[in-house]
Amino acid sequence: MTLFEVVAALITLSAAASYASYRWLRLPTTIGVMLIGLAASVALMLAGRIEPAIAEQAGELLAGIDFNRVVMQGMLGALLFAGALHVNINDLAEQKTVISVLASLGVVASTFIIAGMMWLLFGALGITVRPIMCLLFGALISPTDPIAVLGIFKTLGVPKTLETKITGESLFNDGVGVVVFLVIAGIAGFGAAGHGGEAASVGPILTLFFQEAVGGAVFGLVTGFAVYRLLKGIDNYQVEILVSLALVMGGYALASRLHVSGPIAMVVAGLLIGNRGRRLAMSDRTREHLDTFWELIDEILNALLFVLIGLEAMVLTFSKSYLLAGVGAIAVVLLARMMTVGGSLTALRLVTGRRSAKHTAKIMTWAGLRGGISVALALSIPRAAGGTERDAILAVTYIVVIFSIAVQGLTLGPLIRACGLGASRASHPVSADGY
Repeated sequence: MTLFEVVAALITLSAAASYASYRWLRLPTTIGVMLIGLAASVALMLAGRIEPAIAEQAGELLAGIDFNRVVMQGMLGALLFAGALHVNINDLAEQKTVISVLASLGVVASTFIIAGMMWLLFGALGITVRPIMCLLFGALISPTDPIAVLGIFKTLGVPKTLETKITGESLFNDGVGVVVFLVIAGIAGFGAAGHGGEAASVGPILTLFFQEAVGGAVFGLVTGFAVYRLLKGIDNYQVEILVSLALVMGGYALASRLHVSGPIAMVVAGLLIGNRGRRLAMSDRTREHLDTFWELIDEILNALLFVLIGLEAMVLTFSKSYLLAGVGAIAVVLLARMMTVGGSLTALRLVTGRRSAKHTAKIMTWAGLRGGISVALALSIPRAAGGTERDAILAVTYIVVIFSIAVQGLTLGPLIRACGLGASRASHPVSADGY
């Protein structure tokens, strides 16, 4: 199939899934389209047993899609920019301590906790997976996915401080997670996610981490400020929207070339344009059109991404042992999330004396959704380097992601309401000494 035919098929399927989700399923778009994509995968696999040509054509369609490149080098920059565009930087500043701890130390701690427990679980099930590959799994599954989190949080009424913690953490920890993944991939002796390099000693590891994480933040600040100055000099919404699009696409591509974190750069740039840019460099008319444009981009790319996640089931290898490992991994990931969130909040309370609001740890644990970024990173592991280990990690990652989006995503609202936090934000004031 040609590239145009592949894109046309995906757009058509995404439109049909979005319509069905809204019209009949009444589910959040991200969850509905993913479940429909997953159902389509199962239906095609069953139909392929009757008529092999159907499975062959579906396989040809998916073969023309490099999920890792589509997500990490195509959709991710735009989705992160669109998500950061409407986050109030003053709210982030108020929660900066807990967000920074969870998005950095929390990701690293979770990586090692998950790696240790998964190594034991794989061994108990007779699946041979080296410790370094368990670390890779820990790195790719630890960051919460901002795309899944933001997509579901749009429909929930939660206290502003809690929403800021969760969305702020999810916007930044995926960039940190990608950097940690790259470092471990370097130690393992292969590049991943479009990067390469050797990182066999402490010096190169710290250099790579600093270059990617700090370099990404500085790059996003510089490019975001440059675009802000451009926007301030004109008042034409068509041109200003095009400039913002150039910031995302050109900036993300240049960040990849410079080997700095594109995800972190786009979050920083989005925060700058969404706060300082929208307030000081745009007219009301431009602001309205810019918001509408990026909301549409966000919705369209979300639909495409979650349909792709559902369809990826067709190209993965599943076995009884992999399924058992996947079920066990769900418990492992949730336990690690609970330990890192609870531990971080407790440590911050002891250090600062500030107590988090009731039910914060519980909701943040369950709201730690995993999504397309985890699947994309798992797919970036070279088959030659991973072998059967790669198949096991892919299958387990996919099971965790599906459970996370479908089960956690659908039950997050009821959990919040059960905790008495689902009313309007105005009814949940937070004291000056609380998180």
